[in-house]
Amino acid sequence: MYLLQPRVHAHAFRELGHGLVRYRRLTWEMAKREIADRYTGQILGAIWAVGHPLVLISIYIFIFAVVFQAKTGGAHDPAGDYATYLLAGLIPWLTFQDVLNKNVTVIIANSSLVKQVVFPVEVLPTKGVVASFLTQFITTGLFWIYYVFAHQSVPWTIGLLPLLWAAQFLAMTGVSFLLSAVGTYFRDLKELVQVFSLVNLYLMPIFYRPEWVPAYARPLLYLNPFSYMVWCYQDVCFAGEIQHPWAWPAFLLGSGLAFYCGYRIFRKLKIYFGNVL
Repeated sequence: MYLLQPRVHAHAFRELGHGLVRYRRLTWEMAKREIADRYTGQILGAIWAVGHPLVLISIYIFIFAVVFQAKTGGAHDPAGDYATYLLAGLIPWLTFQDVLNKNVTVIIANSSLVKQVVFPVEVLPTKGVVASFLTQFITTGLFWIYYVFAHQSVPWTIGLLPLLWAAQFLAMTGVSFLLSAVGTYFRDLKELVQVFSLVNLYLMPIFYRPEWVPAYARPLLYLNPFSYMVWCYQDVCFAGEIQHPWAWPAFLLGSGLAFYCGYRIFRKLKIYFGNVL
């Protein structure tokens, strides 16, 4: 019966939206501080925010585009640029993976703030998502520099990137709410998330195309909700056309559902955080 109460759900959604808008400045300042703290004491400082993505992308391009000269061999990609195919799906997943591993313990790591009655704890998972997204923006910019250099053009689908970013932000925020809340009570969740992040990299069509997978194992790709995010990014950043039309509604609707359900669980559990910290 609870699931059939639209007014209750609408109130919770309005509450979340109001909170994100109200504390947007606090979220932004804490996200910037998180990035600054990551490079505190280092000689190059915040330059590493660009240096790390640059090194990562350069290594993948060198290995797969120069050394192995790998080709995807797909019917709709005559150039067969494997480096572009790989980076199109890898970049968003690395951001999602960073958010998963970081936010599963964000409440525990900031217990002193959580115990303050006036502090909005919803900010803690959200600021981690914002900080990770800033790195993805840098990495994506470097990716498109390589794309233009390699292909001498820019596909029209680049205009769909803001839509994917919005959906990814909703999904990462919702999952962060869920993991941060459950992780406060179940401390072993951190280890499970780390294992999942490593294994799931190979359970999505990032390093390979779906048709390369044996028919009996291919359903695993479609059961993995993160595969739909990868397919959407590959459409935009690799194919230059919508090759996976069914992935788009699945990703967009799934992101909204993850956002809402994650917050509902967080909302119910946060009132007991002080008892377990």
